[in-house]
Amino acid sequence: MQDILTMQNCYIGIEIGGTKLQIVLADDSFIVNRAFRFAVDRVLGAAGIREHIAQTITNISKEYIIKGISIGFGGPVDREAGCIAKSHQLSGWDGFNISGWLQQQVNAPVILENDANAAALGEALKGAGRNYEHVFYVTLGSGVGAGMVINGQIYHGTKPGEAEIGHIRLNREGLTLEDSCSGWAVDKKIRTVIAQKPDGKLAQLCADVNGDEAKMLLTALEQGDADALKILNDTAADLGFGLSHAVHLFHPDIIVLGGGLSLLGEPLRIRVQEVIRANTMALFLPGPEVVIAKLGELAVPVGAIENLRKHIG
Repeated sequence: MQDILTMQNCYIGIEIGGTKLQIVLADDSFIVNRAFRFAVDRVLGAAGIREHIAQTITNISKEYIIKGISIGFGGPVDREAGCIAKSHQLSGWDGFNISGWLQQQVNAPVILENDANAAALGEALKGAGRNYEHVFYVTLGSGVGAGMVINGQIYHGTKPGEAEIGHIRLNREGLTLEDSCSGWAVDKKIRTVIAQKPDGKLAQLCADVNGDEAKMLLTALEQGDADALKILNDTAADLGFGLSHAVHLFHPDIIVLGGGLSLLGEPLRIRVQEVIRANTMALFLPGPEVVIAKLGELAVPVGAIENLRKHIG
């Protein structure tokens, strides 16, 4: 172990999602300089994630003095209590006091925030939303989440959540935006096409893929596959329609598309922009600019570090 007199300070940002765990380190200037990434084992659930976090923090503490930890969690949270309210994706989290658990391991402040809120702050301050006052961010990952940043501050409603656009209903039968536009929803759409067309392009591309079929959608689009284009258009139509509600409620300057599906890039962005405008009242047109997130996979942990800077920097 290093001599404590020669050890540098560090600040830790943690992203806990449905498919991945990310832990990043930042220096005294709150600049991220190291990152660790782990795949989430759904069978092990929350216990497996906590084991990864505990072991990584133990290793970090051998090299650095930990001055603060900030978490972006994939689900509603009680920020003041430091507790997870609900995980819609993994067992073992509901009601868990994650801040208290971490404070038992480190003598430093621990801040808890919803992952989409953290990512929204990251994109607003360090990414595609810089220089805009009203930034609405939507993450298209294993689920669908959102966050709103106003003048550099996260908008918070009554706990335990806000801006939960993934749970907006698209019809009276209960279909939600998350049901149609999450990564898992797109996986399901692709598997449906594969079952119908076992010799089709998507079936060929996904032959060695066991889950996470959505990662092959861009390749299929680039190869001109009609089924892939239909999945893109259907998904973008629902996403744009759902986001039109956010436009009418908040009238943001910019909408940032993040998460794994945002890697579809311009084809997704253009179609979503078109659908939003087609469903927005004339007075609000042309409406907010729609852009792809710039921070990519680091949006949540970078936002978590920014949130920590605001609280203790």
